[in-house]
Amino acid sequence: MSFPLLTATAALPAIGAIATAAVPAAQRTVAKWVALFFSLGTLVLAGVVFARFEPGGDRYQLTESKAWIADFGVRYELGVDGIGVALLGLTALLIPFVIVAGWHDADPLETKSSRWRPTQGFFALILMVEAMVILSFLATDVFLFYILFEAMLIPMYFLIGGFGDRAHAGSDENAAKQRSYAAVKFLLYNLAGGLIMLAAVIGLYVVAGSFSLSEIAAARADGTLEMATSTERWLFLGFFLAFAIKAPLWPLHTWLPNAMGEATAPVAVLITAIVDKVGTFAMLRFCLGLFPEASKWATPVVIALALVSIVYGALLAVGQRDIKRLIAYASISHFGFIILGIFAMTSQGQSGATLYMVNHGISTAALLLVAGFLITRRGSRLIADYGGVQKVAPVLAGTFLIGGLATLSLPGLAPFVSEFLVLVGTFSAYPVAGIIATSGIVLAAVYVLVLYQRTMTGPVAESVRTMPDLKARELVVAVPLIALLLLLGVFPKPLTEVVNPAVQHTMSDVQKKDPQPEVEAAK
Repeated sequence: MSFPLLTATAALPAIGAIATAAVPAAQRTVAKWVALFFSLGTLVLAGVVFARFEPGGDRYQLTESKAWIADFGVRYELGVDGIGVALLGLTALLIPFVIVAGWHDADPLETKSSRWRPTQGFFALILMVEAMVILSFLATDVFLFYILFEAMLIPMYFLIGGFGDRAHAGSDENAAKQRSYAAVKFLLYNLAGGLIMLAAVIGLYVVAGSFSLSEIAAARADGTLEMATSTERWLFLGFFLAFAIKAPLWPLHTWLPNAMGEATAPVAVLITAIVDKVGTFAMLRFCLGLFPEASKWATPVVIALALVSIVYGALLAVGQRDIKRLIAYASISHFGFIILGIFAMTSQGQSGATLYMVNHGISTAALLLVAGFLITRRGSRLIADYGGVQKVAPVLAGTFLIGGLATLSLPGLAPFVSEFLVLVGTFSAYPVAGIIATSGIVLAAVYVLVLYQRTMTGPVAESVRTMPDLKARELVVAVPLIALLLLLGVFPKPLTEVVNPAVQHTMSDVQKKDPQPEVEAAK
């Protein structure tokens, strides 16, 4: 039997979570190093998966399959395609930066009981989320995916509600209430979507007789599986609603600004750069893969909702006074671009959407983590409490600027490539939608540059005169992320090589071909 590489990659952070939680209460620093060690080990295994993946090979590679709940046809079935391997790499890459950036975020305050062990729990929960997200990208059994899709909500709930941002105006009691509200809202929204998805998962089994993606695809190919049009559409809606909440897509987005605003910056990165990608990934793998005709039927409405997300999220970002909520609304706008690219049903659009998932994760992590360093120094998330930071902390200001420029998709930085492909793919199929989507680029320039101007330029605010610049630990976080943004901005080939063949499989699922340009014959 070959070595179960995919299982090992997902199991290592879960083992790390147990090991971190088991560290004695007084050994908080040891717990941090244990968590970092396991996250780096997971990154190494993810690198091995990436290296062994053959872009021109089978659709699902390094497959594993074991009977799990045999009476109900549920199997422990894993496999990685080009889209999954790209997002696996993103997840494994970002978690070590999340851990290093949050090195002191869970240190107990003097007022806390010495019996409370926040540090071990904080890092153990991060590793547990990593394990579940990785398995979600690898699962090729629908029921297994559903279990993971729901289970990851529990550690995220505790990370938001139990380890919130300490930069609050007002009393500790008021801050605790805001964190609790944000965590409960996050949980209820996603649980509601998950319950609807459960009904659709059961319906799929009744119709198809299997939860396995490979078996369902084979049954479709040989004609033994035929879904009634109405049945397929109802099942599609059950899956899509859950994924649209997770993504999040307007008008199901309202939990995200609260969750990101109240969480620590590293946990906010975990939410928007990693966990939310499960929703957009699942749209490609499950909505388009399982319900191709229903996906085409829903395309006009989904594109309209994606356009609203792009414009609405960007407009609200322009008007924000809170740094983290601004980044949250910017992410809603960016997820609109991702979903637009998916449902444009063109190879350029879907390749761009997949690249956008990766590049948005890196750029948002860079901007949000540096913003977290800034907020920790000043103790405030309000934009008005800053000014002139670039004069006292030029390295912090410079890294913040590069992260912001990546967020607005400046040419030469990684997100530009993905946004360009999404727009090209959309223009070729839906020109009007492409024109409307470009307004998001203009609005992004407004909210990013205004944010930088108000916080980093102008007279030095009295409250930031003694602000220190980035320290060694913080540079270890910021510099590699910026280097990746620059590298993938000028050389995206390592990603496009693995993503493009997987996109062609998805295009084949929905039986779509790229529109051919109309060229007038020469006279």
